[in-house]
Amino acid sequence: MTAADGATVAAAAGGGTPPAAALGRVLARGEARWCRFAGAAVELLDRPWWEPGARVAEAVAAEACRLLAPTLPGKVVAVGLNYHAHARELGMAVPDEPVLFLKPATAVVGPGEPVVLPAASRQVDYEAELALVVGRRCRGLSPGEAAAAVAGYTCANDVTARDLQRCDGQWTRAKSFDTFCPLGPWVVPAAPAPGVRVRTLLDGAEVQCGEVGDLIVPPLALLAFVSQVMTLEPGDVLLTGTPPGVGPLRRGQTVAVAVDGVGVLVNPVR
Repeated sequence: MTAADGATVAAAAGGGTPPAAALGRVLARGEARWCRFAGAAVELLDRPWWEPGARVAEAVAAEACRLLAPTLPGKVVAVGLNYHAHARELGMAVPDEPVLFLKPATAVVGPGEPVVLPAASRQVDYEAELALVVGRRCRGLSPGEAAAAVAGYTCANDVTARDLQRCDGQWTRAKSFDTFCPLGPWVVPAAPAPGVRVRTLLDGAEVQCGEVGDLIVPPLALLAFVSQVMTLEPGDVLLTGTPPGVGPLRRGQTVAVAVDGVGVLVNPVR
């Protein structure tokens, strides 16, 4: 990523400042740095923010930084059909257990970076999601233990080549193209309340909306379930599902995923 790519901190904050205690990554003086946001300043850290003992190495002005994806996940674990309203929209039964799939780390891009429509697909859809970021190595968690393994929450777009998903009968190709997992703009430690909205806006118009309280399996229970299957590492990302209203992206549009109290993740479509 070059200094010309990505989003400024102020733009992602709607002209204001990031939420209190927000964490992430920025491009500062041409170097990718882990950081903590502090009003109009960005505190650059000496190591990833989830590591014990992470310290502020220096502070720089927010306008001197460009946002990067707030984490570098080894893997992105996602779940299909996890909103009651989305199941009703599709006329499908609620799954007995979460249906999991993976997106590769190479699909991750940050705020302001383009979602690139691949030539192999004729229908690429947006899917707004609340994302959970893992804060420590964990496996075999109970729901009661899950909160202690969470570093925080961010916005995600589970971009999907819908026609390829139908054609293949499984989801790997459809979910895995480069740029198909925008994350950001930062990570907030506080867990979202049930009334928090997860929305998509296309060129500023709302096209998708749901509330966290409508999740079939809530974030901590989902984290515990996934941890029974695989070891999760710090920085890994768990996508919690998309609400009703999924639809196609078109070249030249701007797609935004907004989660109340977390932030707004904006990406152009090319």
